[in-house]
Amino acid sequence: MTLIPTSWMLPTLLAAVLLGDVALSIKPVRFIRDCLHSVNFPENWWWSLLVIKVLAAGGLIAGIWVPGLAFAANAGVIAYFLCAAVGHIRAKATGAAFWINCLGMLVLSCVTLALSFL
Repeated sequence: MTLIPTSWMLPTLLAAVLLGDVALSIKPVRFIRDCLHSVNFPENWWWSLLVIKVLAAGGLIAGIWVPGLAFAANAGVIAYFLCAAVGHIRAKATGAAFWINCLGMLVLSCVTLALSFL
């Protein structure tokens, strides 16, 4: 399943957004810090989210040349944000960060998968 020439745009956009999120999360800006605290995610595990997002972005970009890799990375990003949504709902943290950041990224991930690979 090699990406057709125009199909690289959405996975690349998703990868760029993920890397932007990583950049904002290295020393978390206030809204990210507040979001992670609201779902009671332990601070000593915040680094793991950076690793997951960097690996996902790398898989999306490498998937332009490696058949199936971008699809798998995109599916992993969807699973990540589904878990994040469940975490928000369980913690009753359904404010703006949930609707804009969490669900926004979930929608972007689903649209990318649907338009690029299905």
